[in-house]
Amino acid sequence: MKKKKRLVVLASGEGSNFEAIALAAAHAEIAAEVVGLLCNRAGAPVLERATRLGIAAHLVDPNHYLRDGKPDREAYESALLERLTALRPDLICLAGYMRIIGDEILEKFGDRMLNIHPSLLPKYRGLNALKQALDAGEKKAGCTVHWVIPAVDAGPIVLQRELPILDNDTEASLRDRLRPLEHATYIEALKKLL
Repeated sequence: MKKKKRLVVLASGEGSNFEAIALAAAHAEIAAEVVGLLCNRAGAPVLERATRLGIAAHLVDPNHYLRDGKPDREAYESALLERLTALRPDLICLAGYMRIIGDEILEKFGDRMLNIHPSLLPKYRGLNALKQALDAGEKKAGCTVHWVIPAVDAGPIVLQRELPILDNDTEASLRDRLRPLEHATYIEALKKLL
């Protein structure tokens, strides 16, 4: 039997991709164990999901790392790196983590850090990808699992899946239709890699 890989998830919000990954691991769909969740937002629903699933959740809130009353990105990144290192991940999955990963973390973990993005990269990098696709009149949207590199949403693609944009789609309806595809795509990518 293959040894399960240690997987850590970074998330900022609802946590549906986190839960999909955690359940896939719990049901042995992927050869991994989710050993921790790191979240940067106090009160984010993903923290409750982790508790419900019995997964250690760690809040590393950038608002707690200030210098002269201003956010201290370096101190935050250092705290995040310390927490990541303590969890000894074989693979790190960004799942709705809404911060850019700093150089020091990328130096240590960049070769084992994945992200999922709600567009058919290389189109529509960064924030509001679905709105960008709708505004551009695209006929299809999708999601991409890719390796994390210093440039935002520009790493090598692991897996990409698409779905049609319907005439009456709004950003919210498209997001709702895309979410199950994101879950399936992330799990498929992890199966492929693990």
